[in-house]
Parts: sequence; structure tokens; C-alpha cells
Amino acid sequence: MESYKQEFIDFMVEANVLKFGDFTLKSGRKSPFFMNAGAYVTGYQLKKLGEYYAKAIHDAYGDDWDILFGPAYKGIPLSVATTIAYSELYGKEVKYSSNRKEVKDHGDVGILLGSKMQDGDKVVIIEDVTTSGKSIEETYPIIKAQADVEVVGLMVSLNRMEKGLNTDKTALDEIAETYNIKTGAIVSMAEVCEYLYNREVNGRVVIDDEIKKAIDAYYEQYGAK
Repeated sequence: MESYKQEFIDFMVEANVLKFGDFTLKSGRKSPFFMNAGAYVTGYQLKKLGEYYAKAIHDAYGDDWDILFGPAYKGIPLSVATTIAYSELYGKEVKYSSNRKEVKDHGDVGILLGSKMQDGDKVVIIEDVTTSGKSIEETYPIIKAQADVEVVGLMVSLNRMEKGLNTDKTALDEIAETYNIKTGAIVSMAEVCEYLYNREVNGRVVIDDEIKKAIDAYYEQYGAK
């Protein structure tokens, strides 16, 4: 596992973004872990988060893309932080773009914040996590309606590795097949479990035997094939 992935796992735990316990997800599933990217709130955290995303995006897509699209609302700070980090790490100026929840009809009119799109632009979508793939159903048509652009990929921070609501494949795999794009994540839950099992972070073991047992049971029921 790359060192930046190990650092990112520690970072999620230290920022209280990735938590272990007993949670009920929006899907109704009972999960032994929960991730909330809204807990990244400081300048340092957003700076580091952008760097981790930038490294993962560069590994997955190289420099052959133009616009980073972050769906409202959580995707807005993710796209801004990552475009800044990408410029600093790789010296390439990419643009950020996000959607408004409502179309603006005065001043800077339209549905987009940030960069407008032009024919031929290559777009990478950035999100925090995707469980069912529902958000991409809303995002993809918005992007394709702007110009004759190519959506090359979707990058999330954590691949939960659980089956979607309709098939036994992960949401990321379903999205890749449905939209013919390359999907990726900074880390997967398999990598998280491998790295954190019986490991101390800030003086406490994050995944002990009891939590590991709960995670294993969860994936027996909900794990993707």
C-alpha cells in the first residue's frame, strides 16, 4: 500500500471523519463504520485532503483532463481544495466546477459555479463517498448538458466495497459500467481494515477484535461480489 494511503487512513481517524461503532445508514443498513467528510473543517485538514485526492487522481488519470467537478454541496470544497493541491503538486492548472441547486437567472447566470465547460473538455467528478450511486444519476446529466464534454472518471475518498441497492456489484463498479468511466478511491475498506487492525492511532486501537468481527459480519451480508 502506498505511503500516502496509510497517511490518509490515519488522517481520516484523527479528523473523526471515519468512525467505528453502530450506525444506521441512509440506505437503512446497520453498519459498524461510518464516514462523514463534513467533519473536515480546518484549513489544514482541507489542505491535506486536497493533496490526498490530487495524488489519487494523478495516479488514476494522469494529467489528461481539464475540469474537476464537485457536486453540490460537499463536492464544492473538495473540488476547490483539490485543484489547488493539484497545481502545487504537479504544476498543472486544472479548473474547478460545481453545480448550484437552483439555476441562477441574474449576474453569473446558469447552474454552474466556477469554470464553464467547453466542447472537448475532459471532466473528472469528485465526491466523498458513494454507496448506491444515486448522486451520479443527478450529476452526470448536468455535466453532459453543458457542452460536448467527456467524463473520464469519478474519484471518491473511500470505497465502501459493499453491494449496491440493485446488484451484487459495488456502487463504483456499477457506475463504471453504466457510464463507461473509470472509477477510483483514495482507499478501500479492505485497505483500511488491513492497516488499522490492532493498530493504535493516538493511543488507542481503532479496530480491535470485536470491531473486526462486526465488520466481517457486515461484509458477509452486504459485501460486493
